[in-house]
Amino acid sequence: MTETTFAAEPVRLLIAAAAGIVCLLVLIIKLKLHPVISMMISAIVIGIGAGMPLAMISDTVEKGVGETLQGIALLVGLGSMFGGVLESSGGARRIAQTLVGKFGQEKAGWALGLTGLVIGTTVFFEAGVVVLIPLVFSVAKQTKKSTLYYAIPLLSGLASGYAFVPPSAASVLAANALEVNLGTMIMVGVPMAILCMVTGGIVWGRWIGTKIFTYLPKNIEEIHDEDETLPSFGLVFFVILVPLVLILLSTVSAYLPVAEHIKSIMEFLGEPFLALTIATLLAIYFLGIRRGFSKKRIKEILEHSLRPVGMILLVIASGGVIRWMLQDSGLGNVIGPLLENSDMPLILIAFLVALMVRASVGSSIVAITMASGIMASMPAVMGESMVYRAVMCCAICGGATALSHVNDAGFWLVGTFLEIDEKTTLKSWTIMETVIGLTSLAAGLIISMFV
Repeated sequence: MTETTFAAEPVRLLIAAAAGIVCLLVLIIKLKLHPVISMMISAIVIGIGAGMPLAMISDTVEKGVGETLQGIALLVGLGSMFGGVLESSGGARRIAQTLVGKFGQEKAGWALGLTGLVIGTTVFFEAGVVVLIPLVFSVAKQTKKSTLYYAIPLLSGLASGYAFVPPSAASVLAANALEVNLGTMIMVGVPMAILCMVTGGIVWGRWIGTKIFTYLPKNIEEIHDEDETLPSFGLVFFVILVPLVLILLSTVSAYLPVAEHIKSIMEFLGEPFLALTIATLLAIYFLGIRRGFSKKRIKEILEHSLRPVGMILLVIASGGVIRWMLQDSGLGNVIGPLLENSDMPLILIAFLVALMVRASVGSSIVAITMASGIMASMPAVMGESMVYRAVMCCAICGGATALSHVNDAGFWLVGTFLEIDEKTTLKSWTIMETVIGLTSLAAGLIISMFV
């Protein structure tokens, strides 16, 4: 971390930080201004309000963009292409269909939840919903049960995988801000994601699915089972595991009784950018070229998968500017001692900051960026062990998941696909998201007691 080069007067700095955050909320919620522009304006308000020299404000804006995107831009792009090939090849459907077949209709919720968790680490949430929701309707049509009985486990898995397990954008963003090795993030995030999927998807999904009966969409007749030839389950699962295994091996290589040159090779192959590059190439070859995809078709898939990446990176970069503006103005040194002397655990503080931004703004990415930036500006946080910071990342991502309501695009996406009204969406989806968040907080607080 860079040392603070400017020290604002504490009271003035706190007022400036509060004014900047209020400005952000007003611009996004009231004026409906785009988050990118809103966060840039808010960052400048914080800098000027804190009394930073104008030249330093400009330097901090440039540094904020560069430092934030340095560790995440390539990963988000590669992860998006990897997920795009997985989606277009039918790999995601193969995972779901195979697990549903193995688990049977009675335990289809488990199959859909695990499918969502696996797919959620590699594709954007919206893409996962579009690709996998027809399977929910297919199972519900056969069992005559409420669509919520199967949709909530699937959605919970997608949300949990996206929130906690690299190479998803959310988990990588938080890990990068708090300087957490992605291997450590995977080791903490995988069990966290499974636990959250079970509580939010299996337990809550089964309860709400029996309390509220939601019918199949009116156009369900138009949804038919895919009769195309899908890639094998083993092949798809192998390709998905490649980046996770490589990153994990890099992390644990220091503890393995192997020669130094072997360790260096393992560490190199486990570099996140290289692990994802290898996985993407394997996906292109095994799921694309070997299955008859033309070079033109593969190019189209990759280009299409990258379309949402630019906007996501701009939002992340703008949030990074706020983070560095707060850090360079010395906010961490002001609020750090106050929070350390309070009775609130740092894990809880991180969760609450993310939760408040999420509830106010609606965007989970903005919430993660703001919360991780504020926590990273505190020397006490960065002095904690890497496992502790990985747990804090999970708490932040959990807080940024909870309380999805009418200002969140995911709220309307789910309601539209399931053809349920806002009240039902609040009772099912919103509570599911909140259960995921609270589960991550509870688990994080417990783990933090031992690390």
